[in-house]
Amino acid sequence: MQKNKRKSMFHYIKKGSSYLYFYIIANWLFLIRRYDKKYCKSKWFSDGKYKFMSSGWRWVVTDNRQCRRAQVNMSAKYPVNAGCIIGGNPDNIHFSPDELNNFQGTGCYFQVFGNITIGKGVYIACNVGIITANHKTSDLDSHEDAKNVIIGDYSWIGMNSVILPGVILGPHTIVGAGSVVTHSFIEGNCVVAGNPAKIVRKL
Repeated sequence: MQKNKRKSMFHYIKKGSSYLYFYIIANWLFLIRRYDKKYCKSKWFSDGKYKFMSSGWRWVVTDNRQCRRAQVNMSAKYPVNAGCIIGGNPDNIHFSPDELNNFQGTGCYFQVFGNITIGKGVYIACNVGIITANHKTSDLDSHEDAKNVIIGDYSWIGMNSVILPGVILGPHTIVGAGSVVTHSFIEGNCVVAGNPAKIVRKL
């Protein structure tokens, strides 16, 4: 007995089926309704030869599919890679639409019990954790009060770094790979590294 094979999109193109057009339109309408329009007007949606081939639209399509499959980041109003987890309310992350690339890395964890503010021109590498509330040492099932985290303009958070609650990084702060940032560097213009992180060079 011949097995029923799933028909590909090319089958419908050859047949000229109206189902294909319905399929495409329904998916795009869903995507447009899911994501906030302001995030779909950033530089990432015009960086290709054709708009529909830009990085932004590819993120919209692939991130949506992967997140639905993994059931993660479903309440985010902007494209987030399924390998980048937002714990808490995604609306509590404040950033310019041009910084959407920071949610496409893998292994990152944004814990937004408080607010996280990401400045312009910020780069966040893979496997970075940004935490706004620690567990209570006396009761691990509950958390301490949330403290906001602010990352200043044109900063770079290196791979495998952790930013702890209440930390404020001033503009042009570079966090070395594998660092644990326990306190603020408000003045910025520096390179910090280590556990706990300390200034290793002024910029």
